[in-house]
Amino acid sequence: IVGSLPIGWKQKLAFCTTMIHQPSIVFLDEPTSGVDPIIRRKFWEIIYELSNKLITILVTTHNMDEAEYCHYTSIMVKGEIIALDSPLELKKQYNAQNMNEVFLQLATT
Repeated sequence: IVGSLPIGWKQKLAFCTTMIHQPSIVFLDEPTSGVDPIIRRKFWEIIYELSNKLITILVTTHNMDEAEYCHYTSIMVKGEIIALDSPLELKKQYNAQNMNEVFLQLATT
């Protein structure tokens, strides 16, 4: 039955089943990949809500606009962490308007 669900519903179901046992840390690998903008926004609302309940949430994403939502951002290039700080501090450090600009500076040097 789950196999016939749209990708957004599959992602939501996987996320909900993860939260059943009330973990203190959650790893989300590309949780918004393939979902529509409304579901994507809802995911981030839930992530914020859980974070406010002191649940640590680690999110991997290729969408640098999503990195703007995080408290801390780690940027990896060629398998190595080359930057780690809040999005605001990274943008200041690299004189960038957004996280995509930060990433492009780091990935092309």
